[in-house]
Amino acid sequence: MSNSQKILLLTGASRGIGHATVKRFSAAGWRVLTVSRQAFSEYCPWEGGIDNHIQLDLADIDSLEAGLDLIREKLDGAPLHALVNNAGISPKGPEGARFNTLNSSYADWQHVYNVNLFAPLLLAKGLFAELVAAKGAIVNVTSIAGSRVHPFAGSAYGTSKAALAALTREMAADFGPHGVRVNAIAPGEIDTSILSPGTEELVAEIPLRRLGRPEEVASTIYFLCDAPSSYVTGAEVHINGGQHV
Repeated sequence: MSNSQKILLLTGASRGIGHATVKRFSAAGWRVLTVSRQAFSEYCPWEGGIDNHIQLDLADIDSLEAGLDLIREKLDGAPLHALVNNAGISPKGPEGARFNTLNSSYADWQHVYNVNLFAPLLLAKGLFAELVAAKGAIVNVTSIAGSRVHPFAGSAYGTSKAALAALTREMAADFGPHGVRVNAIAPGEIDTSILSPGTEELVAEIPLRRLGRPEEVASTIYFLCDAPSSYVTGAEVHINGGQHV
């Protein structure tokens, strides 16, 4: 790695939006570090990927400090130019039933919130010095489900994403004086392998009349981490074909 090469830390990289984000940043010459509870995925290969992967279960908050030590070891004193908190979970009930406020337990909610809300906060705090050194950027991946009841995404998921949007504003206020920008993107229905059955029926309600593509989301993430967005912070960008209007 050259001293001038920028570095991205990305959670949830093995498929969909995460995989497209790896490809977008790698194509631009960035070094990409990935975090996942799984070992390096053969479905999202890229040059140097195995060496730049950190296996870490973000739901296990107690292990996060040790995970941060591994990340710093990978950085080896280099600054961190971007942190993208993309990992998120939306568990289902029996036979794929939607988790709502009546059929889910406290343990279910805690598991979702650990991954979707607390891990992004703790990663950002834990890597604060490295982000400040680069005058870097943080992008939190929220969701259209954070602003409306969604037919497939569960209650814990939706409220955790709403909280992540609020956390983005708070972080922007706190990190901004140190030169670190914090923004969010809120994807709608994106054409990935994790779409719920019946998603295609929602297309008729989307003004652009199509699903989004992972690479469209990845390009927006890249914009928020690069120089053209240098005066953008505290924003949540809707990537949903107009579904929110």
